[in-house]
Amino acid sequence: MKTASEYIVFPLDVSSEAEAATYVQQLCGCVGMFKVGLELFIRTGPPIVDAMKRAGARRIFLDLKLHDIPATVGRAMAAAADLGVDFVTVHCGESPRMLEAAVSGGGGRAGVLGVTVLTSVSPEEIAAAGFRRELSDDLNRLVMQRAAMARDTGCQGVVCSGLEVSAMKSAFGRDFLTVTPGIRPAWEGAGADDQRRVVTPAAAIAAGADYLVIGRPIRDASDPVRAAQRIAEEIHGAQG
Repeated sequence: MKTASEYIVFPLDVSSEAEAATYVQQLCGCVGMFKVGLELFIRTGPPIVDAMKRAGARRIFLDLKLHDIPATVGRAMAAAADLGVDFVTVHCGESPRMLEAAVSGGGGRAGVLGVTVLTSVSPEEIAAAGFRRELSDDLNRLVMQRAAMARDTGCQGVVCSGLEVSAMKSAFGRDFLTVTPGIRPAWEGAGADDQRRVVTPAAAIAAGADYLVIGRPIRDASDPVRAAQRIAEEIHGAQG
C-alpha cells in the first residue's frame, strides 16, 4: 500500500532547470513523483530528467502528450523510455494503432498513460469541436470510450478527472491506473483557474485514484511543504 505522500504528483510547471531543482529539493520528502511537462522539457531538453534525479526526484512522470502517426510516436516513446522515466503520456486521439505503437516503443520500461479528455475542457467546447451530442452532453461517455481503447491497446492506465475514476475502476479493474489532475483541496481559496472538472484529494482517493497531480495548491502556497503535508493528511484520512 502506498503512503499518503506517494499518491501526490507535483508538476514542475516552471521555465528553468534551476527553479525546477529548487522545488524538487524542497518537496522530495513529501510528494511521491514529479511531472515534467512540455514547457520545461522544451526549454531544457532531455537532460532535465537526470538533473531532477540529481536534485532528489525518485520518480519522474514525463507528460508530453504525444500525438502523431504511429511510427513517430513509437520512436518517440522508445527515446523517452531510454531516459529512465516512470510514465509517459500519449493522447488517446483517434487511432488505436498510435497507442499500440507507444506501448511497443515503451517496451515495458516506461508506463504509457492515455490522455482521455483534458480536465480543462468543458462540454460546450467538446460540442464546438464537432463531437456528437451524446458525447458532448456526457463527457464521461467519451472518457470511457477512450479509456477502453487505451486498455485494449495495452496502456498501463489513463489520465482522467476524479469524476471518472470510480467508473474506470468498475469497468477496467483496480490494476488499470488512473492519474488524476484537477485536484483542489477543500481549504484552498477560489481563484483564477483553467481547470473545469475538479475534485478534492479525499474524493479522488475515495473513488480509487492511483495518483493525484497537484500543482497550484502547493506551488502557490506561502509554505509549499506544509501545503503538501496537509494534502497528504487529507489523503491519509480518505484511505481509512
